Amino acid sequence: MAKTISFPGEAHVKSLLLAASSLALVLAPAAADARKRLPPLPAQAALPLVLPSDPVEAYYVTHGNAPIWLRSPDSRAAAAQLPMLLRRAQVEGLSDGPQLAAQVEQALAAAASGNPQAVQAAEYAASKAWVRYVQMLKTPPQGIVYGYPAMAPQGSRADQIVLTAAANPNLPLHLVKTADLNPTYVALRNAAWSAFQSTASIDTRLLANLQRARVLPAGGRYILVNAATARLTMFENGRPVDSMKVVVGKPELPTPMIVSQVFYATLNPYWNVPDHLIRGVVAPRYLKQGIGYLKMQGYEVMADWSDNSAVIPNSEVDWKALAAGTAHVRIRQRPGPANSMGKMKFNFRNSEDIYLHDSPEKELFLKPVRALSNGCIRLEDARRLGRWLLGADPVTSDKAPEQHVKLPEGVPVYVTYLTAAPDPSTGQIVIANDVYGRDAPSVRTAAAQ
Repeated sequence: MAKTISFPGEAHVKSLLLAASSLALVLAPAAADARKRLPPLPAQAALPLVLPSDPVEAYYVTHGNAPIWLRSPDSRAAAAQLPMLLRRAQVEGLSDGPQLAAQVEQALAAAASGNPQAVQAAEYAASKAWVRYVQMLKTPPQGIVYGYPAMAPQGSRADQIVLTAAANPNLPLHLVKTADLNPTYVALRNAAWSAFQSTASIDTRLLANLQRARVLPAGGRYILVNAATARLTMFENGRPVDSMKVVVGKPELPTPMIVSQVFYATLNPYWNVPDHLIRGVVAPRYLKQGIGYLKMQGYEVMADWSDNSAVIPNSEVDWKALAAGTAHVRIRQRPGPANSMGKMKFNFRNSEDIYLHDSPEKELFLKPVRALSNGCIRLEDARRLGRWLLGADPVTSDKAPEQHVKLPEGVPVYVTYLTAAPDPSTGQIVIANDVYGRDAPSVRTAAAQ
């Protein structure tokens, strides 16, 4: 018997369709809200750029491996010039300069084939060797004091050195100007290189002085004090225009090497007595001679180190403790004929409290060896230096102490120690006595550790 299938009536079907439509209308907003609540699909992350650990190679990667040394005929000429600079650098302090030169020459020869890998290897070799050389040139000598951080050598980072070379439109000239730091450095380097080519040995005195000469400027207006020869020289446009004798620190209290700048002259200066002189001279003599000694020298005991410090009675000081070094106080000397600063001084910022100043002891300038001070630099003719700095005679309208006279512009001061330097008139290298014992290889090795 056949099975009977019954169909719903038309009215029933319409009822079902209407219910389904109503349900869809109800569910559609809910589905849309659900889609809004779903987290967005993550964007496909870009692969990070992995840079080489070597800063030179990293520079090339970040600059699309654009060539520096093999980009043009001029730059290729600079690349061919580089090995000569590297070989000569062994007398400047870059002991592996010849090995670097050979590596660069070998890489450049391989790059002549045009093979992309060989070209890139030559770029790396030349830039890495150039960075080594420039960083050596920018290494200051041990013990130098910079009054202003901006006066210290700048641009010694590898990427900065490579970027500067890449941006220079005349790369051969850039190499020469970078290598020829200043006339004194060039003269010492050429003398050392000439001697080395003849004898295959390096005069250690020339090497020591090359390191000190690195900090000198290429030109401009500046003061140079050479403690080795006890002489001050004034430069304009990089050329000496005047000089005078100076008195510098004793071997036990050597004048340090300093790079700073002078902005003003001080007329009728006070002198603040150094602590070691208070302990070793002033306090013991006060204990023997009493208040008369202080009055004769024009000494005042100060409450503190401020500009407006009060003068305190000498009876408030424990002079025995000062002599023993267990107590400390500020003692200054009033302006006058006995003042150790003379009639004027020229301050330049430095951490060692060193400055240029006049002196009442003119007889000291007659001595052949003038390493006689406590570290500061006494001037043979302070007024002449003041006239050069100010453009007029440094005069005072009254006897008021500590009159500061501003210079028209700041003038750099380089206090150095050159026991070997070119004679200004002949260009020949002149050797001076090593009064501070800084030329000994053992001293330089210990200072570098």
